[in-house]
Amino acid sequence: MANPNRDHEYLGKLQDYYTDYRSIPSYAVIGELLGMASKSAVSALVKRLTLAGYIEMTPDKRLAPTKRFFERELADFNVPAGMPAAANDAMSESISLDEYLMPRPSTSIIIKVRGDSMMNAGIYDGDLAVVEKRHAAHVGDLVVAIVDGEYTLKELGRDNQGYFLIPHNPDFSIIRPSESLEIYGVMVGLMRKYR
Repeated sequence: MANPNRDHEYLGKLQDYYTDYRSIPSYAVIGELLGMASKSAVSALVKRLTLAGYIEMTPDKRLAPTKRFFERELADFNVPAGMPAAANDAMSESISLDEYLMPRPSTSIIIKVRGDSMMNAGIYDGDLAVVEKRHAAHVGDLVVAIVDGEYTLKELGRDNQGYFLIPHNPDFSIIRPSESLEIYGVMVGLMRKYR
């Protein structure tokens, strides 16, 4: 019989499977994946995960992830970037990365950053910028703009000559449009993968 105390571990393995195959496996595959010999153990696990809100049954009787399936644990401690703090492995709540990074998914897009013109703002080549598509922005916002027909990610500035774009690298100059400057969207988040 499946051990309910291991449900978090089982859920993690199902999440890893979903990452690889973009589906929740069948009962038989769940049994093989989690080392459960009996179908009743798999059925009990599926029932517990369904009641907890991680998976659901579709109308065509397939298992599917719910919104909660994609939540990740959020530590109940902050990590100081200065002096070390006392270690504590406690996790107190969950967070959905989609909800955290994309408050408006229907108008959000992820854009891969190329170049180093924004490195002093902590935005590096290869980072993924989360951008909320909108045509209005405030001075000081980090924006994806279309300047003279080309896309760029910069800080929006304004002076008595009009709007301009500010890079965050001293090797780059301020960009003033010669013909047009259109705001494509405002950067609302940033992702970086280290390995």
